[in-house]
Amino acid sequence: MLHTSNPIIKHKAGLLNLAEELGNVSKACKVMGVSRDTFYRYQELVEEGGVDSLINRSRRTPNLKNRVDEQTEQAVIAHAIEFPAHGQARTSNELRKAGVFVSGSGVRSIWLRHNLENFKKRLAALEAKVESEGIILTDEQVAALEKKKQDDEACGEIETHHPGYLGSQDTFYVGNLKGVGRIYQQTFVDTYSKIAFAKLYTTKTPITSADILNDRVLPFFEAQELPMLRILTDRGTEYCGKVEQHDYQLYLAINDIDHTKTKARHPQTNGICERFHKTILNEFYQVTFRKKLYDSLEALQKDLDEWLEYYNNGRTHQGKMCCGRTPMETLTDGKQIWAEKNLAQS
Repeated sequence: MLHTSNPIIKHKAGLLNLAEELGNVSKACKVMGVSRDTFYRYQELVEEGGVDSLINRSRRTPNLKNRVDEQTEQAVIAHAIEFPAHGQARTSNELRKAGVFVSGSGVRSIWLRHNLENFKKRLAALEAKVESEGIILTDEQVAALEKKKQDDEACGEIETHHPGYLGSQDTFYVGNLKGVGRIYQQTFVDTYSKIAFAKLYTTKTPITSADILNDRVLPFFEAQELPMLRILTDRGTEYCGKVEQHDYQLYLAINDIDHTKTKARHPQTNGICERFHKTILNEFYQVTFRKKLYDSLEALQKDLDEWLEYYNNGRTHQGKMCCGRTPMETLTDGKQIWAEKNLAQS
């Protein structure tokens, strides 16, 4: 009788043991659901090399010609440790900007070879490097190490056909600034291009909700010669009320913008803003509050505007429409869709 504790070969050894016990190869093969050829192949392997020879050995040798060159492989490994929060698509996009061309699947293959295929393992590699080399962490690395595991917000499919077709607006509580008080951020994201706008206030009211549209959003889309057709918000009091008595509703009506509200008790249907808030928290607020002390709303707004410039024009985006482009690149390409649609309607 063959004995093994290896679960990979236990089934094969069991077939040989059963045939010996029954004294009938055909019956053992029928019970185990294998062919007689398979049985005799297993038996020959055991006779030549013992029970351990039953472990599967791939007949296919890896084609090393298909692997990336060593320089690219090292660039992917270095990026994984420097930016552990970046996924495979984001890594591919960022490396492409630096002149290193490797696909998202190629990045994952390299990660698998070096035990870096998930965020937890990349963090472990970063911690090991810190311990062995005593490197000084960047703000992004510190943010990644401190980042808690969170479930991604549920984002439903949003119908959007071109830039300006649907904007998403929401209020984000930033925190309490000493000497200033509570800080709220009005956020606007174009659901097609992911172009984002954010402005800080000390209150959340219909006036502040309308102000960001008047000050930042509509002037931008007018300069791009794009209309803003519809805006999606939650059902907060800063967005909803009687048109004749509500500054935000009145502003939308004057500018001929349709107002869509999220489903009651389902705030995740405004998931594009929710996802942006998670990004701005991880990549801007948690970093900047660690570096600087702010004593005014204006100083924080200035740094926020600089980060938004990077977000819109320099940061690649994995969104459904962006596909690795920056939001501004996506908007520029999407203007052609609006132009064709407008021409067809005229």
